[in-house]
Amino acid sequence: MWSLFLRDIRLSIRAGGGALIGVIFFLAVIVTIPFGVGPDLNLLARIGPAILWVAALLACLLGLDRLLQADREDGSLDLLVLNGDRHMLALTVLTKCLAHWTGSVLPLVVAAPLLGLFMNMQPLGIGATTLTLLVGTPAITFIGAAGAAVAVALPRGGLLISVLVLPLTIPVLIFGVSASYGAVADPAPFLQPFLILAALTLFLAVLGPLAAALALRHGTD
Repeated sequence: MWSLFLRDIRLSIRAGGGALIGVIFFLAVIVTIPFGVGPDLNLLARIGPAILWVAALLACLLGLDRLLQADREDGSLDLLVLNGDRHMLALTVLTKCLAHWTGSVLPLVVAAPLLGLFMNMQPLGIGATTLTLLVGTPAITFIGAAGAAVAVALPRGGLLISVLVLPLTIPVLIFGVSASYGAVADPAPFLQPFLILAALTLFLAVLGPLAAALALRHGTD
């Protein structure tokens, strides 16, 4: 599994553009928001956590089609499906999800504090939002693995993956934004939604790869 993880990281680096495109898209969404809502700095600071989360979610969806597509094109995905049982295939998908998150989504989390300054957010709000993104964005990747497995054999399946995955990510978005607001708004709690967000990520770390493995086996059959 470690060798597969390192292989996918090397492939993402050699392919080029994946992480950079995600960060540029993330930046583009954040930069356009002030033009839409006006120059009110207090308003930007108030909606900053939600905007960061929505932009990160859309940037995550942007690269989900690359999760399994390269393995499908070179035939290695068929070998992975045929040579392992369901649980081993799920573990393989989990490893690929972690590699994809490290190579494509982690740069978004690293860029979040700088983009939070563009939204006039306070340091506490920036730190809380970055922490929730670090904990919550893996859940989006795990959900996306199931969508990528369903659409991997379809031509131009990237849009279909986004349509399938986006409704399922709403709970992650809700608790991520709630925890971010809870860190800066006194009546709102931070710990409870943050713990639920972490529980969602752990739950989807099991469910997502299993669903993807079933979809891949069904597609092969």
